[in-house]
Amino acid sequence: MIEVERCSKSFRRTQVLDDVSLVIPAGERAALVGANGAGKTTLIRCLLGEYECDGAVRLGGESPRAFRTRVLRRVGFVPQIPPPLKMPVGSLIRFAADLCGTDPRKIGEVAARLGLDVAALAPRAFSKLSGGQKQKLLIAVALREGVDVMILDEPAANLDPEARASFFELLARRDHGTTMLISSHRLDEVAALVHRVVEMDRGRVVLDDRIADSDALDARLRCRLELRREEPSAARVLREWGFRPTEAGTVWQGSVAAADRLRFFGMLARYSGLVADLQLRAGDGSDA
Repeated sequence: MIEVERCSKSFRRTQVLDDVSLVIPAGERAALVGANGAGKTTLIRCLLGEYECDGAVRLGGESPRAFRTRVLRRVGFVPQIPPPLKMPVGSLIRFAADLCGTDPRKIGEVAARLGLDVAALAPRAFSKLSGGQKQKLLIAVALREGVDVMILDEPAANLDPEARASFFELLARRDHGTTMLISSHRLDEVAALVHRVVEMDRGRVVLDDRIADSDALDARLRCRLELRREEPSAARVLREWGFRPTEAGTVWQGSVAAADRLRFFGMLARYSGLVADLQLRAGDGSDA
């Protein structure tokens, strides 16, 4: 459970958080949305115990500021901007596993599900990885065993479509008692992942509402897409999404994670003049 009670935070004369109160029960997935400067990042840092603030903040009933080491052992965190760590990947995984009391092989298994071969990358410095590789490794550490609170800041921003689908499946397999707070500046990026939306503006909560039930996080949609003509740029993007053409070359088949459908439609909007037919059906896409 995440509890924020009348939390306020100022930097010099600038009020960044203004009397924020919020309760996210165990097992609930909530989106934290708002424009840049709304106070989302400052609130997250208060939740992680990085900042002192007026009011009270509790994770699982304990203050992350007063009992930081003990509380953060149970928290999985994915930052929006990866830290500039020069530590080798293998050492980083072992360090994270030791700190959290988990098996480093479990972190490697989660990374593999996301398409990251940690054995091959073990000697490389974390700072030398690509943006997507860094994101996958941070997610693998955050999804370790023993986590009951997850705080994710733009978690899938640097992931390719297949890795995003795997990420959604991994979230769906989390214990129902795991509390998740997923931050984003765009609601359409996270709406399908959550039960509830909390919007911030100028340091205050301006909206706190539940959303309609959506598809399961691990649900997939089978897709058949017909183009009016062959187009190399569209073909390249569709292949990135895991689609394959039929013999005709203008008919493509594949599958899309249900939680990623808005992102998929946004991609298709760039080629709307080419689309002759689009069919989406519930299913795992295995025979698409």
